[in-house]
Amino acid sequence: MNPFWSVTLFWIAAVACVAIALAFVLPPLLRKKEAAAKAARRDINIAVYRDQMKEMEADRANGLLSESQFQTSKVELESRLAEDALAQADNVMTPVVSRRLGFTLAGMLPVAAFGLYFVLGNPMSLTAIAEAQANPPIAAPPGGGEHDIMAMIQKVEEKTKSDPNDGEAWTMLAKTYAVVGHWPEALSAYEKAIKLKPDVPAVMTGYAEALAISRGRELKGEPIQLVLQALEKDPDDFKGLELAAINAFQEKNYAQATFYFKHLYKLLPPESPYAQDIAEAQKEATRLSRSELTGMDNLADLGAKPAEKAASPGATLHGEVDIAPALKGKFAASDIVFLFARSASGGAPVAAIRSTAGKFPLEFELSDAMAMNPDNKLSNFKEVTLTARISKSGQPMGAAGDLEGTLTNVKVGTKGIKLVIDKVKS
Repeated sequence: MNPFWSVTLFWIAAVACVAIALAFVLPPLLRKKEAAAKAARRDINIAVYRDQMKEMEADRANGLLSESQFQTSKVELESRLAEDALAQADNVMTPVVSRRLGFTLAGMLPVAAFGLYFVLGNPMSLTAIAEAQANPPIAAPPGGGEHDIMAMIQKVEEKTKSDPNDGEAWTMLAKTYAVVGHWPEALSAYEKAIKLKPDVPAVMTGYAEALAISRGRELKGEPIQLVLQALEKDPDDFKGLELAAINAFQEKNYAQATFYFKHLYKLLPPESPYAQDIAEAQKEATRLSRSELTGMDNLADLGAKPAEKAASPGATLHGEVDIAPALKGKFAASDIVFLFARSASGGAPVAAIRSTAGKFPLEFELSDAMAMNPDNKLSNFKEVTLTARISKSGQPMGAAGDLEGTLTNVKVGTKGIKLVIDKVKS
């Protein structure tokens, strides 16, 4: 039906309902005139009866009526007078409602009814419903979700054009492009967003992801640096933890990947598919991290002279491991100390030795003889990262409560190294 006629019929029906209500309410209120007229007629009748009584008394005095005739007429007249008096009393006991109230209600009732509708109702819904009936929605074609996203992208693009300094709009545009896989456009939008909001972790990690994808999914360099900076600001950033775990996995630093995956999983609803994927990735990283440490039961002791092996000249590290004064009461002499050398980018250890924590400082010397894999040895690298760990469990895998110390960018061939265990692993 045409919207105009739908609305018109509604108002006609509403007016009819008000008219019916008034038809029931007003008639009793407008009868005052008739009741008053009846009362006036009774008053006239009573006055006539009084005049008749006077005439009868005069006729008796003049001898025109005998005493018996007078008494009979008097009883009859008094009887009629009593009936009129009683009718007058009934009329007084039944109050006559003012006609003014009737006219007031006649005016106020429609105003109140329509006024309440406009205040408490929704007049605009009449037009909306009529238009919806006249123009039913067309069923969305397959792929309508992406169509809606592209429509949203267009709106956000218009917003960025009207206000190029709106960082929120650029961020939303970049994220939306990323959702539909338009990575070049997402990267361009993130470049604008990060200039306007350089310290927002979500923007930093989003930009890092787009940048890595544009570089063949390579997280090394600027992307991973952005990720690590974002995690310093917000250790619970989902995208940051995911990218850090992926990078660690790619670099074969499986222990670190396990840490990031585990942290990320704790932040997710356990029943979600994404959480299940992260749990599987964590299991695989844990398995690989344990695999890379297989054989450490046969590690050489710290301070022991390495076996003679062919090695590149200068491919050694020499120094000592000490414990920070604040941590000297936090370990037992029987606890195991592990020393690892890894490439600067992470991955499996290129050399590892162990000892007990009975006495510090502990002197050490690392060389290719301590390699866990002949193809991954100290002489293959120019710089390494050294990590000393007092393991409470006696296992090389790090755990909460272990004591650690780290030195980065140690050049292979360095002597006189001082590595201090100065923190508790969380």
